[in-house]
Amino acid sequence: MQRYWFPVALLIMLSVSPLIAQERDAAWNRIKPYFQPPAELQNELGDYRSPLLFADGTPVKSADGWALRRMEIRDEWMSRLGQWPPFITRPEFEVLDESKIGDIKKLTIRFRWTPHELTTGYLLIPPTPGPHPAVVTVFYEPETAIGEGNPFRDFAIHLAKRGFVTLSLGTTEASAAQTYGLYFPDIRHAEIQPLSMLGYAAANAWFLLATLPEVDSDRIGIVGHSFGGKWAMFASCLFDRYAAAAWSDPGIVFSEDRPSINYWEPWYLGYHPKPWRKRGLITPENPAFGLYPELRRDGLDLHDLHVLMAPRPFLVSGGSEDPVERWKPLNHSRAVNRLLGHEDRVAMTNRPDHSPNDESNAVIYDFFTWSLGK
Repeated sequence: MQRYWFPVALLIMLSVSPLIAQERDAAWNRIKPYFQPPAELQNELGDYRSPLLFADGTPVKSADGWALRRMEIRDEWMSRLGQWPPFITRPEFEVLDESKIGDIKKLTIRFRWTPHELTTGYLLIPPTPGPHPAVVTVFYEPETAIGEGNPFRDFAIHLAKRGFVTLSLGTTEASAAQTYGLYFPDIRHAEIQPLSMLGYAAANAWFLLATLPEVDSDRIGIVGHSFGGKWAMFASCLFDRYAAAAWSDPGIVFSEDRPSINYWEPWYLGYHPKPWRKRGLITPENPAFGLYPELRRDGLDLHDLHVLMAPRPFLVSGGSEDPVERWKPLNHSRAVNRLLGHEDRVAMTNRPDHSPNDESNAVIYDFFTWSLGK
């Protein structure tokens, strides 16, 4: 039986200073309301098949049973998405440049995040003594998260100012070419769905951070917005060493009537060799290809991935693509955590717009302060 790894720091924080404990308590008091759905959605599960049923319909009744069911869920998804290559567990990185953002050390680094590809990103290290908790930030390119783009997507620099080591990553070249994802072994013959391959790359980023003396490897999280939210969701659900995760308005379940919840596109879960379908909603004239229509035909949805987080905490920073009704699929994760003896592991905020704002981001930062023990 495969054994799954959950950070000890997630369940109990040892030897924290009184100041850190106060910061965590204050953060928890601010975010606690977001761990409960509205009263009218408390027990609403929607039309989603319960993850607490084995494939043959047998109910899961214990934590031991859940360990087997969890393995069954992950194995099915990985068999469909494509099996990952071996992890790059001790990635070497090259420092291309060193500078400062205020008193934050900024390293421009290059490292191998897939067997065939190097990437360039930014490592931000706070001036206070470590080891620190850390967060990987993911987006179309790595500059935005360090403060060189949209001010409401600059997660890396804000977290670094709060005492986190951060690693900002993006698919710069692929985004410029409008192919966005990662393709293994290459874009003509991808054997793994591109969105899953992004998750694999983020797993290798975890290993990079875990080797740094400045980082506490038990306290590494991941965050992203939109495209980055999808990326962070797949990375944290499929790779269980991320201790906590925040997903900003990715569209946490499938929907064919929202052009931004476009998992059917060839750079997400609908890979097919070029020429690619015309970008946009699925229509009879412009159908989806590859894995995505198979997932829909077989009744699979992303709530089955969410539950792989349990008992690790996650936050959905919901906007236009993830309104309050998303508590229905999230209630399945709450049910799994309850079976395991845990409450307060699933949170959601809601705003009308897709774009993050000061208020939604403040909750993200408090969430990591609480969950990673800053």
